[in-house]
Amino acid sequence: MTSISGTLIQSGKGPALNGDRSNLIPFSSRLRGGRALAQDVWSIYNVANLPADCINLGQGYMNFSPPKWVTDAADEALRSLLPNHYSHPKGRIRLRNAIKNFYEKSFNRNLDVENEILVTSGANQGQYSVFTAFLEQGDEVILFEPFFDQYLPSVTFNGGTPVYVPLHPQTDAVTPNNSNWKIDFDELRRAITPKTKMIIINTPHNPVGKVFTREELEKIAVLAEEFNLLVMADEVYDCLVFDGKEHVRFATLPGMWDRTVTVLSAGKAFAATGWRVGWLIGPPSIICPTLAACTRIVFCSNSPLQEAAAAGLEQAAERGFFENQLKEYQERRNILLSAFDRLGMKYSHPEGSYFVLLDISRVNFPEDYPFPESVQGRGRDFKACWFIALEIGVSSIPVSEFYCEEHCTIGENFARFAFCKDEETLRKAGERLQGLAKYLV
Repeated sequence: MTSISGTLIQSGKGPALNGDRSNLIPFSSRLRGGRALAQDVWSIYNVANLPADCINLGQGYMNFSPPKWVTDAADEALRSLLPNHYSHPKGRIRLRNAIKNFYEKSFNRNLDVENEILVTSGANQGQYSVFTAFLEQGDEVILFEPFFDQYLPSVTFNGGTPVYVPLHPQTDAVTPNNSNWKIDFDELRRAITPKTKMIIINTPHNPVGKVFTREELEKIAVLAEEFNLLVMADEVYDCLVFDGKEHVRFATLPGMWDRTVTVLSAGKAFAATGWRVGWLIGPPSIICPTLAACTRIVFCSNSPLQEAAAAGLEQAAERGFFENQLKEYQERRNILLSAFDRLGMKYSHPEGSYFVLLDISRVNFPEDYPFPESVQGRGRDFKACWFIALEIGVSSIPVSEFYCEEHCTIGENFARFAFCKDEETLRKAGERLQGLAKYLV
């Protein structure tokens, strides 16, 4: 018996016709393997379950609007004829041309808008289409933990088998830094088997905030070449790299273009996560099969908002948009980190993305606290995050959710806080978080 949002669902063979008829048809076993039926962390730490005045730093969506010149372009597209109808499954040509012009320099190559760029309904649907196009039943996909939670069901729904390789936090480091989350390359090599088909690299990383170094990526590239692996480079936070760190596009490393698909997102770039516009960049050998899958999944993506995303890329350079946005995010990050500094709590200093992991191992909460059933039996971080949300009024996300069961204890010491919020909200959250001082041991 499994629960989705409180509804009981019977798996296995259907009930007798003269008995309970509420679940006659058994559902696919792939839903169990991908955790799709379990109550997910987003529905537990949701505004519907938390106090009305709780500040939501858990979910990674912005509480501010996209730039006006981009939304103006959306309005203009909605008032036009053609953008209100089907786009080509590859994406609107204006957006593909804008992607070509914007990214060619960072990819160090000319991009073919017909065969090397594919617009998708958000980065997530683009990733899903890659899995559909390339995974056979039983193919193994390596995930670095903690991993973006959508990877798991997307892999299993398409017949793949996840193989988990954890990043190891160096908790004895004097200075908190996301570079202290290390790959054990011997462990990574051991994880590769004759069934391994793909490896997913997320840099800048969600939820750690780590920006993988060139040396780390070069070592992964050696393994990808040796074992003929398809590489999914999830680089949706590429516009948010702080403190002069170098963001290395994996596809630009020697020999990697031919085996790499890079995933990017208008939602992250322009504070428009609800637009669901993303794109893939890669060689024809990857993009063309993915297009075939994508066409059958959604056919095409949101037409008017593709036009708006195109306008964003077309005008970003002359407006200095990404440079200014980066400064704004650095200030937001610093507001939140200063609150943790005042508490004397450890955290992983974000090098990229808009997340910070706070070490919550010192948060002492009563064992008999009235926790809801949804967090019972989960990691200690689930209880700590619930306690902080109700007693302090700031919500976060427990990091053990982004691990397999075998490795989840690594994540239990951390809570993920998002700083993609306006400065006033972050300052208010920072003041509230000072209330944690009386619960620290």
